[in-house]
Amino acid sequence: MPVDVLATDPVPTRPAGRRAGLLPLLVLSAMIAAVVGVVLTLVSGSELLYTDLGLPDPGAVTRCGITAVRVLTEAASTVCVGSLLFSAFLVPAKRSGDLTADGYVSLRTAAWAAALWCVGAVLEVPFTLADGVGKPVAVMLNPAVLVASVGEVDQAEAWAVTAVLVFVLAAGCFATLSWGWTATLFVLSLIGLVPVAASGHSASGGSHDLASDSLLYHLTAAAVWIGGLIALLAYARRRHDHLALAASRFSRIALVCWVVMALSGVVNALVRLPPADLFDTAYGLLVLVKVALLAGLGVFGYLQRTRGVKAVVATGSGRAMARLAAVEILVMFVTVGVASALARTPPPQNAYGPVGAVEALIGYPLDGPPTALRLLFDGRFDLVFGTASVLGAIGYLAGVRRLRRRGDSWPVGRAISWVCGCAIVFVATSSGIGRYAPAMFSAHMGSHMMLNMLAPALLVLGGPVTLALRALPVAGADEPQGPREWLLAVVHSPAARVLSHPVVALVLFVGSFYALYFSGLFDSALDHHWAHLAMNAHFILVGYLFYWPVIGVDPAPRQLPPLGRLGIVFVSIPFHAFFGVILMSMQTVIGQNFYRSLALPWVTDELADQRLGGGIAWASGEIPLLLVMLALLVQWARSDERAARRSDRKADADGDAELAAYNAMLADLGGHPPPPPG
Repeated sequence: MPVDVLATDPVPTRPAGRRAGLLPLLVLSAMIAAVVGVVLTLVSGSELLYTDLGLPDPGAVTRCGITAVRVLTEAASTVCVGSLLFSAFLVPAKRSGDLTADGYVSLRTAAWAAALWCVGAVLEVPFTLADGVGKPVAVMLNPAVLVASVGEVDQAEAWAVTAVLVFVLAAGCFATLSWGWTATLFVLSLIGLVPVAASGHSASGGSHDLASDSLLYHLTAAAVWIGGLIALLAYARRRHDHLALAASRFSRIALVCWVVMALSGVVNALVRLPPADLFDTAYGLLVLVKVALLAGLGVFGYLQRTRGVKAVVATGSGRAMARLAAVEILVMFVTVGVASALARTPPPQNAYGPVGAVEALIGYPLDGPPTALRLLFDGRFDLVFGTASVLGAIGYLAGVRRLRRRGDSWPVGRAISWVCGCAIVFVATSSGIGRYAPAMFSAHMGSHMMLNMLAPALLVLGGPVTLALRALPVAGADEPQGPREWLLAVVHSPAARVLSHPVVALVLFVGSFYALYFSGLFDSALDHHWAHLAMNAHFILVGYLFYWPVIGVDPAPRQLPPLGRLGIVFVSIPFHAFFGVILMSMQTVIGQNFYRSLALPWVTDELADQRLGGGIAWASGEIPLLLVMLALLVQWARSDERAARRSDRKADADGDAELAAYNAMLADLGGHPPPPPG
């Protein structure tokens, strides 16, 4: 019989009269943050933004209103993200897969917060348009003007996209009751932070690739940390059933978020201004204020981990933690206000010198043509995929070490395959190949082939899911689900069954080439850094989904016979070859306007570079498929060996009864006595 409540959990003892009180604190904190953001915006010289852009000042109402609405919108987004985190991962769900009452309450909080987030995103569209064109916001409230102008300002378009995403998020929060969909909605809430983070100061100027990536880390960690703490405090005031578990889990998450915020904040600040300008500019002073607030938050977090959590575990009471968290929430929201003001304050212009056309478009300069040495060693570390590849290799090897420490073995070949796959991702995104990929179609196609064809095959052969299932602790029947159970739920989820279906995986794998390059999507994505991140993530995920049921050693929702796996591989081969042939024979240049705007002196013929990319796609596509064929043959041979060993063990156990029965049948057919066994 499923157990939904831990047998050792204490009975809730919180008096009903004390369950309220968090909402006024949140409202007060958000209002204070909005006031702080508006005041700092007024005194930090935000009107210089319009002077720098050659635009008229839209007025104080627009300048202050855009900051106030943004603070309140980010507060709602933070509560939404944290509530979904709490509902999905901090308190246990039922063994049936449905949410408990605790998870349901937090999910409903996320739903209303998402609704407010959506309203705020909609309001930010006219404010951002008015700010971007230098007109009062009243002008942009005209629906006809609003619709006609929304595509002219990148950040306004980002808010519009956010509004659509968050509308879907809110509808999902109101509609679902299951753990699986709640976890999915949590991921969607994090995606909802991306469009706005990818625009603004960090998405323009020199080194905007590093600035955008660091800001993505920064905003995501802040939303998870602040929102998770708010959800935890709300739960502590409401119930105590699983407070010790939730507090312990959140404590570890909070520590990681603080480290990520600190490191990403340093990177983002260094990109925008030199250390010498910290004390001489309004932008630098706001950075220092934000650093001081983050340091204070780190102290609060330490006190929570050392005092609050221990008090919860020892007494079952959340009073000590609630007192610390209340002050921490106030400081966190003030930090949000400072960050919003920072987004409205112009950084020093050309702090590191003039920015060339290439650096303005892709984020960094290129020193010369892509020679072999430059492709290998003239790299630029990718904060997203470079970090993911390094952490992926370290995490995998840590799992192998845990197995060996307890006396279990793990195939060396799988570890080598996984590490090589991570190395391929690193080379494709952080070496010279990754550096030249945004500027040259041929380099992009080389990176594409590595990320889509080669790296996923090696990663799948590493068996990461099997390793994780063996290394992670198993939750007992009366214990809450943990990472191992969450991973199993994902593997056996309906979404995994659909995406890993051979036909679906094949269509995604080979269809992505044609849909991306021949539909105009690639042309539209070239001058957006976030679009390059999305493309790289898509290449890896789609490749992994294709290879998972074909050569994967991990448990898959659908187990294919060897001939079926071989057939899927053979079906995919002509599509890749045909794609390369089309590129080599085209007479028009894909992304021609963008590549010509770069004006690279060593790319005098964009069509020839595109044909080189087609040749790379045609030739390199065969190498991973050869690796797949070899892996299938090895797996097939090992499967036959295992079947033969099982047959031998069975024959030894029953005296070869099956062979004796077969000989007897032949003897009856031929009218001769059967030979003696053996």
